[in-house]
Amino acid sequence: MTHRQPLPPDLFDELCPSSLVPFRFGDKWAALVIHCLADGPRRFSEIQVPLRRVTPKVLTQSLRGLERTGLVSRTAHADPKLGVHYALTPLGRSVLEPLAAAYAWAAEHWDELLDAQERQSWGGTGVS
Repeated sequence: MTHRQPLPPDLFDELCPSSLVPFRFGDKWAALVIHCLADGPRRFSEIQVPLRRVTPKVLTQSLRGLERTGLVSRTAHADPKLGVHYALTPLGRSVLEPLAAAYAWAAEHWDELLDAQERQSWGGTGVS
């Protein structure tokens, strides 16, 4: 297996534009999981580092959903030292570019998205 840099714990901080993307690729966390796997296979514990706000149960559900849709593969190695790795399939890799465009769009419209969410959280209609 190729050595890659560990995923940084702050890869997705609370103010990450990706959290404001108003459409989903799978469940709430799927796009972030896909991003974690962009550089190659990862163990569950590696994926958990930047997704520390996600419970192990929910992360497992997200990974299983991505497996069902054919975006992620799961490989359980016979050698316990190698453990289980998750990787993007070719179909999963094909979604990286659209996700990057969605992240860029969210970053460009950051203030508008935050304003809309704030209006909704206060029960406002957004109509002046």
